[in-house]
Order: sequence, then C-alpha cells, then structure tokens
Amino acid sequence: MIKAAGVAEVTDADFEAEVIGAELPVLVEFTADWCPPCRQMGPVLSDLASEEGDRLKVVQLDVDTNPRTTLAYGVLAMPTFMVFRGGEPVKSMVGARPKRRLIEELSDVL
Repeated sequence: MIKAAGVAEVTDADFEAEVIGAELPVLVEFTADWCPPCRQMGPVLSDLASEEGDRLKVVQLDVDTNPRTTLAYGVLAMPTFMVFRGGEPVKSMVGARPKRRLIEELSDVL
C-alpha cells in the first residue's frame, strides 16, 4: 500500500482498537495499491493529518489485505472515505477530491 506520510495504517486486526475505540473522530481511507486516485490522495491526507491531528485521526486501510473490514462496511469503490465518531460510521464519501473540498465535507464532523 502507498502510505501517506504521517497517516497510520490500520488492519482488520486493530481496526476496532484504532478506529472504533478512538476518542477523536477518525477519517478512514479505504485504499489500494492499484488505485491511481488513491495515490493522488496521499499528500492531501498527509496535510490533513498534520493540520487537524488534534481534532481528527486520519488512517488508511488497504482493502486487498483487510477484506473483513472492507466487507463489513460495504466498501465497493476506491478510495472510500468514512468518518467514525463514537465507534459509528457517521459519514461516507467516495472518490478522490481536492483538500479544500474534503475539509468542507468534514466540517460538520470536526
């Protein structure tokens, strides 16, 4: 998986601890190596993690190596972004987007 700098990778094994049990809202990018739009999102996610790290946890999950979580949340397209708050998915967005738009879309959950 192409990892974004400053963005943690989560797996089926630690998803519950890292995402469901997190105190902050968590933005999860469901991603894959073979997905060009996912690669475009790397720098955007890195920026978001460094700028909003005190209010939002940003993580990535590789769909190819973590099928259980991918299936559990019905993720069919990459990249899919889901925001979890209090252990529940509260928002879902599909497709690459510019940083400004992503921040606008996250404003109601931050």
